[in-house]
Amino acid sequence: MGNAGRAHHADQVYAILNNGSASAHSAVAASWSRSLTHYGLDPDNAPPPQSLTHCEFRAAYDRMELLVRLAQGTLDRLFQSVGDAGCCVLLTDGAGVPLDRRGMVGDDADFRAVGLWTGMVWSEASEGTNGVGTCIAEGRALTIHRDEHFLTRNIGLSCTVAPIWDAQGRQMAALDVSTCRADLTPALLKLVASATREAAHRIETQHFRETFRHARILIGPDTGSGPAGLLAVDREDLVIGASRAARLAYGLTDERLRNPFPAGDLLDGEGARPEEALASAERVAVRQALSRAKGNVSAAARLLGISRATMHRKLDRLGIGREGA
Repeated sequence: MGNAGRAHHADQVYAILNNGSASAHSAVAASWSRSLTHYGLDPDNAPPPQSLTHCEFRAAYDRMELLVRLAQGTLDRLFQSVGDAGCCVLLTDGAGVPLDRRGMVGDDADFRAVGLWTGMVWSEASEGTNGVGTCIAEGRALTIHRDEHFLTRNIGLSCTVAPIWDAQGRQMAALDVSTCRADLTPALLKLVASATREAAHRIETQHFRETFRHARILIGPDTGSGPAGLLAVDREDLVIGASRAARLAYGLTDERLRNPFPAGDLLDGEGARPEEALASAERVAVRQALSRAKGNVSAAARLLGISRATMHRKLDRLGIGREGA
């Protein structure tokens, strides 16, 4: 945007906030309102960008080290997709501080100059309406394109961001793809947004699986409104964890998850009656033993710690065929 556009940006912000048009009630205008009234920011006269000290950054990084480590491959692949379009990739913590980044070496000076760098603070309270800060404030993926930013010094940026939720369904980080280029088309912005959301979901999934690495992970049915949720179940098929998507899909709360319950109660509607659940569990145990024994009934009985005669009675009662003796 040229100097004329920069000179009039603050006027546009105040005009939209002061009128009663539909645009004044948009997500961007709502963020502008927070920036002005709640955080006391001035579009043209904001303090310099905040940056963490070395010790503060080290502490912030250490708190999120597991996530940063898990995200490395995904960050690399995302940057390979968007780097040639003049974009950098930032992984931030829940306070809007970039902890890791990817960018073309030739673009580093420009990105550092505008604050798209590790250790900078991109919260709404610090920078007003911006991709990272507003994503964290709204709890959803979004794009803040150029003059949608609140501060005049940021209106040359286009930032697409998606939230990352932890294994307890709380927002813990954000994934940002930003550029200083003015020639991005709406079609390209859509592609960037899709790639960013998918990458954020991959990082979130990796973190959930690592958090419940000793559990079995079930993927819930796709609801058509987003990625299927993840459930962590123990050896008894009791649910011990749920991703944010699963929590929303099944109405799960921390209180409900404090007491493990059968996964079938969620995946099979009301769930089986206790006697049906017991028979099902017994059938699973017998079939697994037969599989490990390659169909030999005597060997399967020994695996289960029961007699061959008892094993035959179970097979007849459960209606399970057998191959050997």
